[in-house]
Amino acid sequence: MLQRHLVILKQVVENEPIGILKLAEETRIPSHKVRYSLRVLEQEGLIKASAPGAVTTDKTKPFLQGLDAMIENLTRRAEDLKKIKIER
Repeated sequence: MLQRHLVILKQVVENEPIGILKLAEETRIPSHKVRYSLRVLEQEGLIKASAPGAVTTDKTKPFLQGLDAMIENLTRRAEDLKKIKIER
């Protein structure tokens, strides 16, 4: 789901304003899933609705600037989780 949200955000950044139908067509993601991702991104303040379609906000650029670091952190945490061995 996180991957889908990022794919949708990428399309908004690159093609704003962009509507649900165009997002669904460009990403090949069903429109109901696009709609959900847009809602999540809007709740996070990363996009906002406009008459012609979704657009970025003032929070989008700072989020994208920190995205690589967040992904690296998630990667490290996933690697740490792999090291935990639970006897069965």
